[in-house]
Amino acid sequence: MKKALMPAFTLSALSIAVQAVAQDGPGMEPVKIKPVEEVVVVGRLKSGAENLVMERLEQEVAVDIIGSEFIGRVGDSTVGAALRRVPGVTLVNGKYVFVRGLGERYSSTLLNGAYVPSPDLSRSVIPLDIFPTSIVQSLSVQKVHSSDMPAAFGGGSVDIRTKGIPTDFVFNVELGTGLNTESDGDFLSYKGGGTDIRGEDDGTRALSGNLLRALNTYGGSLDRSDILEVMRQTNPNATLADAEAANRELATELYRNINTYEVDGDPDFSGEVNLGNRFYLGDAEETELGFLTGFSYDRQWRNEKSVARAVNDDTIADYKNETTQNVSMAFNLGFGLRLNEDHSIDTTSLFLRNTDDKVSITDRYDNERPESGGVSNRLYRIRYEQRELEVHQIRGTHKLGEYTREMLDLDWLEFADGLGFDWYYSDSSSTTEIPNEVAVGASTNFATNTTTVNRNSSSADYRFTDLEDEVESYGWELSMPFSTMDWTAKLSTGMDYWQKSRVYRQTQLSLGTVDTDADLVGPLDKVYSDSNILNPDYGYQIAVAGSNSESYIAVNKVDAYYSKVDVTWLDTWRVVAGLRWEDYQQVGLTWDPLDFDGIPIVTSESGGQQAIADELNDAVFTDDDMYTSVALTYMQPGFLAEDFQLRFGFSETTVRPDLREIADASYVDPITGALVFGNPDVVPSQFKNYDVRAEWFFSNGDNLTVSLFYKDITDPIEQFQAAAGDTNTAVEIINAESAEITGIEVEFMKTLGEFSDALQSFFVQGNLTLLDTELVAGNKADAPTNPKRDLVGASDYAANFIIGYDSPNEMHAATLSYNVFGERLYFAGRNGEPDAYEQPFHSLDMTYSYYPTENIIVKLKVINILDQGLEIEREGKLTYEEEVGRTLSASIQYQF
Repeated sequence: MKKALMPAFTLSALSIAVQAVAQDGPGMEPVKIKPVEEVVVVGRLKSGAENLVMERLEQEVAVDIIGSEFIGRVGDSTVGAALRRVPGVTLVNGKYVFVRGLGERYSSTLLNGAYVPSPDLSRSVIPLDIFPTSIVQSLSVQKVHSSDMPAAFGGGSVDIRTKGIPTDFVFNVELGTGLNTESDGDFLSYKGGGTDIRGEDDGTRALSGNLLRALNTYGGSLDRSDILEVMRQTNPNATLADAEAANRELATELYRNINTYEVDGDPDFSGEVNLGNRFYLGDAEETELGFLTGFSYDRQWRNEKSVARAVNDDTIADYKNETTQNVSMAFNLGFGLRLNEDHSIDTTSLFLRNTDDKVSITDRYDNERPESGGVSNRLYRIRYEQRELEVHQIRGTHKLGEYTREMLDLDWLEFADGLGFDWYYSDSSSTTEIPNEVAVGASTNFATNTTTVNRNSSSADYRFTDLEDEVESYGWELSMPFSTMDWTAKLSTGMDYWQKSRVYRQTQLSLGTVDTDADLVGPLDKVYSDSNILNPDYGYQIAVAGSNSESYIAVNKVDAYYSKVDVTWLDTWRVVAGLRWEDYQQVGLTWDPLDFDGIPIVTSESGGQQAIADELNDAVFTDDDMYTSVALTYMQPGFLAEDFQLRFGFSETTVRPDLREIADASYVDPITGALVFGNPDVVPSQFKNYDVRAEWFFSNGDNLTVSLFYKDITDPIEQFQAAAGDTNTAVEIINAESAEITGIEVEFMKTLGEFSDALQSFFVQGNLTLLDTELVAGNKADAPTNPKRDLVGASDYAANFIIGYDSPNEMHAATLSYNVFGERLYFAGRNGEPDAYEQPFHSLDMTYSYYPTENIIVKLKVINILDQGLEIEREGKLTYEEEVGRTLSASIQYQF
């Protein structure tokens, strides 16, 4: 069975070693894991590390793991935040992980070992901020490729393992609250829907049925001349004034109760409940049935204040004040059935909802309106984004063992003992809905405290976005062990298949005035009131805006087969070698959902049928190849520690272009706001990965790990800055010439009791990563400022340091955790413009837990004690800064 699909164990102690893939125990084959089993370690800290030593020693490649107890100790609330604690992993934009200096496109994310869809609007990778840590049993980061993993492997692969079946009855309830120091004042808000508290729009913001029917009736247009043409089909006497009146009536269908105002907001609230049990069936108690279900809810308000400045002009600056109401919900349900030691089946069902309701006011200044003038260009923006992920999985483990042979009277098959067959099936879907994104341009006079909406045809921009992403995946593995006096071996072969389909649709409308001197001063709901819009003197009109080239349809699928041999000699040398073949196919088409005249494929208007044919040809991308992986491990107990391992790894992998990146069309990245130009000529990046790791494990639970790695990349896929207007940012997708990454990781855990009896209850744990990266742009890049530079998002260093304490009476536990990353390239300049660098962020967090009884836990957290903020510099000048603030929270948990 694939290690990525094995159920992870629950540890009640902090998994200090945090480096092992769960197995049954020392010396046992991974396929022997029972999905309904769960190991519970009573101690809070050190005992957890001691129980993980043998598990880590038996892994064939370098794998780092953090468990649920570790996550709870440091206070991370999302999977993305928790992964910062893994050596060589940094977090960007709060949702994307960079592994060993490589960005999100170079790292894959699995859920219980299976490929799942992404609710990200412009990327196929999964934003890790949607996963609450409440559903997580463990997080596994595999940094060295093995043949049973997808070949799309650059920096590493993250496997999110959800909670498994308990060993006994489980019931716990937890309630929490908190606040953020930058979010303790007034919050921006507006009149939303009646179900916002559930993170779900009730239709208040959505595109109305009347507007949808009008778009169909008028051929995808709301222009007054097109309306008039349709009206005259039934009423030859219809006039332009009639069409204008009809247009204004349609304008009133837009959601216009968008006046922003200040409210007090509410403190953070979180709640979680879990229920599970395991039952024995039959007199022999060989058959076990278990279940675990849980629900969590989290709601918080956050204010973010930021300032953006032009690098060469001090008069150009944006001051932004944004409030976000976030609602997160998670529901999980799992069942496990163990027939006997040879056969088990378990299931996982998961539903996640993560909703951000954003309101922002941005005041912009430039040469025409400097700050000293007291008048700003103001932008009001409302954005409601609802992301959901639904997953259903089933996995089975089967072995030809003594129980099976006796049950089926197959004693003659004793020679095939250990023959294993493991399988999985996963069906999942994700959606992202932005029922309404509104942006209104205006000007504000601070002396008179008045705001005037811009007098133009598109003063208000409305966007309606829907994304549907579905993935079906399945696979199996057949394995057979062999052994002699000196040798043990295991032969494995298997297959993986997944198919992903994605439909993205965006409709953009504009609302504004034409040929009017009407007074547009006042709150937005007054300016855009029914009476104003229907009054012809105001000249309001609604229109279809933009090029409608944002929508797209994409499908990709992978057929993969692999074989692997795992040989150990005298428990000293272990060799694991494998081959993986993958056949990859992808189709991506940009389309116009409002094209009612012909084929809605976005092409050059002058190209005719040939342009359509070329677009269809460019939309197809195929790639098939064989990938090699080899891992060599030398095991020598007693070499400077009770257990020592020296690992060597080599693999060949690839990273393919994303769904939209091969389309010959442009789109706006919703995260960065940049205009992205696709490129049908992009080819996959090819990797050669080299890894050396030395591991020392001591009898008292201490450990030390040192890893060296090198990556040689051909044709790395990168975003380079492209030509754009003065106030816009544009990037293009190209293959750079090459890239190299060299790094070292050091990780340690040390108990302090041997230095002094007073320190018996303390431990320290930490890791440090040092990186050296270089990218050669090549001749495909458009005038980069630096033809050779660091990789975007790669830090020269990243460090974690943790001090932990557990009282001798086990009633108190505390953790002080520090995380920092070095300066990293945020944006590469062009034509001599300086590169932008995100500055180091020093994160110091503290968590304290009090255990007054065996059933109650009280927890206090302080996040970002140093009150650090986000800063970006270009040529030493601060061009962007954002306040983050400190977060304080408290919770109480009752567990049966």
